[in-house]
Amino acid sequence: MAENEGGAKPVESFESCLDELEKVVKELEAGDLTLERSLELFERGMGLSETCRKQLEAAETRVEVLIRKEGKLTPEPFRPEKPEK
Repeated sequence: MAENEGGAKPVESFESCLDELEKVVKELEAGDLTLERSLELFERGMGLSETCRKQLEAAETRVEVLIRKEGKLTPEPFRPEKPEK
């Protein structure tokens, strides 16, 4: 992880954020926490969730599907199909 300019915290990888988020959820589910600790964990979990969401959105914009048009492969943005209910 490289540090950002100006001494900002390094950006955590998606995998490390997800691992930490899982630990936060397990600790919250275990119970027996003080209100203050529960709030700290909830806040940390929400931050991790937002970081993961942003990284997934960034990855989605980078994914392209190659479509064959007129004998040539043309990259197009990936648009997943919406599941039908």
